[in-house]
Amino acid sequence: MEILVCVKRVPTTGAKIVLTEDAQAIETRNLGFTVSPHEECAVEEAVQLVEKHGGGVTVLTLGGQESIQQLRDAMAVGADKGVLLETDGGEWNPMATANAIVDAVRASSESFDLLLFGNEAADSGDYQVGVRVAHALDLPCVTGVKGLEINGETAVAKREAGGGFELYEVTLPAVITVKEGINLPRYPSVPGRLRAKKKPLQTETPQKVGGGLEMVKLVTPPEQSKSAEVLGEGVTAVPKIIELLRELKFVE
Repeated sequence: MEILVCVKRVPTTGAKIVLTEDAQAIETRNLGFTVSPHEECAVEEAVQLVEKHGGGVTVLTLGGQESIQQLRDAMAVGADKGVLLETDGGEWNPMATANAIVDAVRASSESFDLLLFGNEAADSGDYQVGVRVAHALDLPCVTGVKGLEINGETAVAKREAGGGFELYEVTLPAVITVKEGINLPRYPSVPGRLRAKKKPLQTETPQKVGGGLEMVKLVTPPEQSKSAEVLGEGVTAVPKIIELLRELKFVE
Protein backbone atom coordinates (compact mmCIF):
# COMPACT_ATOMS: atom_id res chain seq x y z
CA MET A 1 0.00 0.00 0.00
CA GLU A 2 1.07 3.58 -0.65
CA ILE A 3 0.72 6.07 2.21
CA LEU A 4 1.09 9.85 2.20
CA VAL A 5 1.85 11.54 5.53
CA CYS A 6 1.48 15.32 5.80
CA VAL A 7 3.51 17.13 8.46
CA LYS A 8 4.19 20.73 9.46
CA ARG A 9 7.35 22.39 10.80
CA VAL A 10 6.46 23.96 14.17
CA PRO A 11 8.39 25.48 17.09
CA THR A 12 9.59 22.96 19.63
CA THR A 13 6.86 22.19 22.15
CA GLY A 14 7.34 24.20 25.34
CA ALA A 15 9.57 26.85 23.79
CA LYS A 16 9.01 30.49 24.77
CA ILE A 17 7.32 32.25 21.85
CA VAL A 18 8.42 35.78 20.95
CA LEU A 19 6.76 37.75 18.14
CA THR A 20 8.37 39.99 15.56
CA GLU A 21 7.89 43.75 16.03
CA ASP A 22 5.06 43.89 13.48
CA ALA A 23 3.24 40.98 15.22
CA GLN A 24 2.96 39.16 11.89
CA ALA A 25 5.26 36.22 12.62
CA ILE A 26 7.14 34.32 15.32
CA GLU A 27 10.73 35.34 15.98
CA THR A 28 12.62 32.18 15.10
CA ARG A 29 16.25 33.08 15.76
CA ASN A 30 16.40 31.30 19.10
CA LEU A 31 13.83 28.57 18.47
CA GLY A 32 14.22 24.89 17.77
CA PHE A 33 11.80 23.23 15.34
CA THR A 34 10.12 19.87 15.00
CA VAL A 35 6.78 18.43 13.90
CA SER A 36 3.85 18.12 16.28
CA PRO A 37 3.56 14.97 18.45
CA HIS A 38 0.44 13.91 16.53
CA GLU A 39 2.34 14.07 13.24
CA GLU A 40 5.28 12.12 14.67
CA CYS A 41 2.74 9.39 15.47
CA ALA A 42 1.29 9.64 11.94
CA VAL A 43 4.74 9.01 10.44
CA GLU A 44 5.34 6.09 12.81
CA GLU A 45 1.93 4.61 12.02
CA ALA A 46 2.61 4.80 8.29
CA VAL A 47 5.99 3.11 8.67
CA GLN A 48 4.50 0.33 10.81
CA LEU A 49 1.68 -0.28 8.30
CA VAL A 50 4.13 -0.55 5.41
CA GLU A 51 6.36 -2.87 7.44
CA LYS A 52 3.31 -5.10 7.92
CA HIS A 53 1.58 -4.82 4.54
CA GLY A 54 4.33 -3.70 2.17
CA GLY A 55 4.35 -0.59 0.01
CA GLY A 56 5.90 2.83 0.54
CA VAL A 57 5.62 5.99 2.63
CA THR A 58 5.82 9.50 1.21
CA VAL A 59 6.09 12.40 3.66
CA LEU A 60 4.99 15.87 2.53
CA THR A 61 5.27 19.32 4.04
CA LEU A 62 4.52 22.88 2.99
CA GLY A 63 7.09 25.49 3.96
CA GLY A 64 10.48 27.01 3.27
CA GLN A 65 13.76 25.25 2.52
CA GLU A 66 14.36 24.84 6.27
CA SER A 67 11.43 22.39 6.36
CA ILE A 68 13.61 19.85 4.56
CA GLN A 69 15.04 18.98 7.98
CA GLN A 70 11.65 17.69 9.15
CA LEU A 71 11.28 15.67 5.96
CA ARG A 72 14.73 14.13 6.47
CA ASP A 73 13.83 13.28 10.07
CA ALA A 74 10.75 11.41 8.83
CA MET A 75 12.80 9.59 6.21
CA ALA A 76 15.35 8.68 8.89
CA VAL A 77 12.69 6.66 10.74
CA GLY A 78 11.44 4.84 7.66
CA ALA A 79 9.63 7.09 5.17
CA ASP A 80 10.83 6.34 1.64
CA LYS A 81 10.76 9.78 0.06
CA GLY A 82 9.83 13.39 0.74
CA VAL A 83 7.95 16.16 -1.04
CA LEU A 84 8.48 19.82 -0.20
CA LEU A 85 5.79 22.25 -1.33
CA GLU A 86 8.16 25.19 -1.17
CA THR A 87 6.94 28.60 -0.02
CA ASP A 88 8.66 31.73 1.26
CA GLY A 89 8.24 30.39 4.79
CA GLY A 90 5.22 32.54 5.63
CA GLU A 91 2.14 31.09 7.31
CA TRP A 92 -0.56 29.69 5.04
CA ASN A 93 -4.11 29.43 6.31
CA PRO A 94 -5.81 26.00 6.46
CA MET A 95 -7.73 26.50 3.22
CA ALA A 96 -4.65 27.46 1.21
CA THR A 97 -2.63 24.62 2.78
CA ALA A 98 -5.32 22.06 2.00
CA ASN A 99 -5.66 23.29 -1.58
CA ALA A 100 -1.91 22.95 -2.12
CA ILE A 101 -1.91 19.38 -0.74
CA VAL A 102 -4.90 18.44 -2.89
CA ASP A 103 -3.15 19.75 -6.02
CA ALA A 104 0.00 17.78 -5.09
CA VAL A 105 -1.99 14.55 -4.56
CA ARG A 106 -3.79 14.93 -7.88
CA ALA A 107 -0.52 15.63 -9.71
CA SER A 108 1.38 12.78 -8.06
CA SER A 109 2.35 9.70 -10.01
CA GLU A 110 1.50 7.67 -6.90
CA SER A 111 -2.01 6.43 -6.19
CA PHE A 112 -2.26 6.76 -2.41
CA ASP A 113 -4.31 4.24 -0.47
CA LEU A 114 -4.11 6.22 2.76
CA LEU A 115 -3.52 9.87 3.63
CA LEU A 116 -2.41 10.41 7.24
CA PHE A 117 -2.43 13.71 9.11
CA GLY A 118 -1.87 14.74 12.69
CA ASN A 119 -5.15 15.59 14.37
CA GLU A 120 -4.02 19.23 14.59
CA ALA A 121 -0.82 21.22 14.26
CA ALA A 122 0.97 21.97 17.51
CA ASP A 123 1.25 25.71 16.79
CA SER A 124 -2.06 26.79 15.23
CA GLY A 125 -4.33 23.93 16.32
CA ASP A 126 -6.70 24.46 13.40
CA TYR A 127 -8.08 20.88 13.17
CA GLN A 128 -8.99 21.65 9.54
CA VAL A 129 -6.44 20.58 6.93
CA GLY A 130 -7.09 16.83 6.93
CA VAL A 131 -10.85 17.31 6.78
CA ARG A 132 -10.58 19.87 3.98
CA VAL A 133 -8.32 17.57 1.95
CA ALA A 134 -10.72 14.66 2.39
CA HIS A 135 -13.68 16.79 1.31
CA ALA A 136 -11.88 18.13 -1.77
CA LEU A 137 -10.80 14.62 -2.85
CA ASP A 138 -14.20 13.12 -1.97
CA LEU A 139 -12.62 10.59 0.40
CA PRO A 140 -13.96 9.15 3.66
CA CYS A 141 -12.37 10.75 6.73
CA VAL A 142 -12.03 9.78 10.38
CA THR A 143 -10.47 12.22 12.85
CA GLY A 144 -8.93 11.87 16.31
CA VAL A 145 -7.90 8.25 15.73
CA LYS A 146 -6.09 6.29 18.48
CA GLY A 147 -6.03 2.90 16.75
CA LEU A 148 -5.83 1.84 13.09
CA GLU A 149 -5.95 -1.51 11.29
CA ILE A 150 -5.93 -2.27 7.58
CA ASN A 151 -7.89 -5.28 6.36
CA GLY A 152 -7.53 -5.58 2.61
CA GLU A 153 -9.37 -2.64 1.07
CA THR A 154 -10.82 -1.52 4.40
CA ALA A 155 -9.48 0.58 7.26
CA VAL A 156 -10.83 0.17 10.79
CA ALA A 157 -10.23 3.31 12.86
CA LYS A 158 -10.72 3.55 16.62
CA ARG A 159 -11.16 6.78 18.54
CA GLU A 160 -11.99 7.64 22.13
CA ALA A 161 -15.58 8.55 22.97
CA GLY A 162 -16.76 9.17 26.51
CA GLY A 163 -15.65 6.22 28.60
CA GLY A 164 -14.98 3.92 25.67
CA PHE A 165 -14.16 3.83 21.96
CA GLU A 166 -15.94 4.28 18.65
CA LEU A 167 -15.02 2.04 15.70
CA TYR A 168 -15.26 3.30 12.12
CA GLU A 169 -14.90 1.09 9.06
CA VAL A 170 -14.08 2.95 5.83
CA THR A 171 -13.14 1.85 2.35
CA LEU A 172 -9.70 2.80 1.06
CA PRO A 173 -8.51 5.25 -0.12
CA ALA A 174 -9.27 7.31 2.96
CA VAL A 175 -8.03 10.20 5.08
CA ILE A 176 -7.18 9.56 8.74
CA THR A 177 -6.07 12.13 11.31
CA VAL A 178 -4.29 10.52 14.27
CA LYS A 179 -3.70 11.60 17.84
CA GLU A 180 -0.68 11.23 20.04
CA GLY A 181 -0.78 7.86 21.82
CA ILE A 182 -1.74 5.74 18.83
CA ASN A 183 1.83 4.42 18.99
CA LEU A 184 5.26 5.20 20.41
CA PRO A 185 7.32 6.98 17.70
CA ARG A 186 10.87 5.81 17.20
CA TYR A 187 13.76 8.28 17.19
CA PRO A 188 15.99 8.79 14.14
CA SER A 189 19.20 6.80 14.47
CA VAL A 190 22.57 7.82 13.06
CA PRO A 191 22.41 5.09 10.34
CA GLY A 192 18.83 6.19 9.65
CA ARG A 193 19.93 9.80 9.15
CA LEU A 194 22.68 8.70 6.79
CA ARG A 195 20.21 6.65 4.74
CA ALA A 196 17.77 9.57 4.71
CA LYS A 197 20.32 11.79 2.93
CA LYS A 198 20.26 9.37 -0.02
CA LYS A 199 16.48 9.10 -0.28
CA PRO A 200 14.68 11.10 -2.99
CA LEU A 201 13.28 14.50 -2.10
CA GLN A 202 11.09 16.33 -4.58
CA THR A 203 10.48 20.09 -4.48
CA GLU A 204 7.38 21.71 -5.97
CA THR A 205 6.07 25.28 -5.95
CA PRO A 206 2.39 25.39 -4.98
CA GLN A 207 -0.10 28.07 -5.92
CA LYS A 208 -1.57 29.90 -2.95
CA VAL A 209 -5.31 29.60 -3.41
CA GLY A 210 -6.95 30.48 -0.13
CA GLY A 211 -9.85 32.47 1.14
CA GLY A 212 -11.66 32.40 4.45
CA LEU A 213 -10.05 34.11 7.42
CA GLU A 214 -7.06 36.40 7.04
CA MET A 215 -4.58 36.99 9.85
CA VAL A 216 -4.49 40.54 11.23
CA LYS A 217 -1.80 40.02 13.85
CA LEU A 218 -0.47 37.50 16.33
CA VAL A 219 -0.94 37.92 20.08
CA THR A 220 0.76 35.91 22.80
CA PRO A 221 -1.40 35.01 25.79
CA PRO A 222 -0.61 36.78 29.08
CA GLU A 223 1.84 34.91 31.27
CA GLN A 224 0.33 33.29 34.32
CA SER A 225 1.55 35.00 37.46
CA LYS A 226 2.37 33.11 40.63
CA SER A 227 2.48 34.44 44.16
CA ALA A 228 2.93 33.10 47.67
CA GLU A 229 1.62 34.47 50.96
CA VAL A 230 3.09 33.61 54.34
CA LEU A 231 0.20 33.07 56.77
CA GLY A 232 2.39 32.92 59.82
CA GLU A 233 4.80 30.70 61.66
CA GLY A 234 4.08 27.78 63.94
CA VAL A 235 0.78 27.59 65.81
CA THR A 236 0.04 31.27 65.16
CA ALA A 237 -0.69 30.39 61.52
CA VAL A 238 -3.38 27.83 62.37
CA PRO A 239 -6.37 30.26 62.59
CA LYS A 240 -5.47 31.81 59.22
CA ILE A 241 -5.09 28.37 57.63
CA ILE A 242 -8.53 27.35 58.88
CA GLU A 243 -10.00 30.63 57.60
CA LEU A 244 -8.44 30.04 54.19
CA LEU A 245 -9.74 26.46 54.04
CA ARG A 246 -13.23 27.75 54.79
CA GLU A 247 -12.95 30.34 52.02
CA LEU A 248 -11.97 27.55 49.62
CA LYS A 249 -14.90 25.48 50.98
CA PHE A 250 -12.63 22.58 51.96
CA VAL A 251 -14.07 22.68 55.50
CA GLU A 252 -17.31 23.99 56.94
